[in-house]
Formats: sequence, structure tokens, C-alpha cells
Amino acid sequence: MDDGEVTNISDDHVKVHFRMDIDEDGWPPASVESLWAVDLGDGTVRLDNTPWFVRGIASGDVIKVELDGDGVFWAGETVRPSQNCTIRLIVLKDDGSAAARQSVLEVFHRRGTTGEGIERYRMVALDVPP
Repeated sequence: MDDGEVTNISDDHVKVHFRMDIDEDGWPPASVESLWAVDLGDGTVRLDNTPWFVRGIASGDVIKVELDGDGVFWAGETVRPSQNCTIRLIVLKDDGSAAARQSVLEVFHRRGTTGEGIERYRMVALDVPP
């Protein structure tokens, strides 16, 4: 689904699920988003993924998690924010084409920011360091 940068995932990574409320306009387009994180082994994880839809979190944040009976990690409160910032942009140029999304990513990459594009929503999610 992403057509941007791919994160290398190692054995200490787990998927963490975030519940989201869908508004009257149907946004976000899902009630759960799953993000990669490093299991810190103490009931917390460090996010290692830029969120598409979950608000108020960023890559590097340490999040409290609960493991349910099916072995699924569910996100709780943020224990330690990373000071990174997640910014999402809807790319209007060329109706959000792959080339247009890539040009946005390249402009921000030159400024020390990483990110990914997603075709379905003509969107770019950026992970901005402090």
C-alpha cells in the first residue's frame, strides 16, 4: 500500500493496534491502524513507523501497550514523547500522482525529514525530527 520508503523490520518489532474514532465524514477510513514498534519488554513499545491516521503520536514515541487474549498489542497512553512530529499532506498536484507524491517527499527529505506516500488517499505522511 505504501509507495515510499520501506522500514526494515527486525525480530524485536511487533504490530501495535490503535483504535480510532471515525467522524461524520467517514475519516479516518478505518477504526484501527496498526504500526510497527520495538517491544521494550516492560509493557511499552517505541514506535518505529510514521502513522497515517492516528493523531497525537509520532515515530519514536514510547507507548504503553496491553496484550489481549489473541496476542494482539493495543496502544494505551504515551509514556514518553519522542519530540518528533507527524505531518500529513494531501497532494493536489496531478491529482496526487506517484510522481507528485515523490516530489513532495524529495523536497522534505532534503530538509532531513523522512516519509511515505499512499496512493489511495493521495497522501504523504512525514516524520519530522525535533
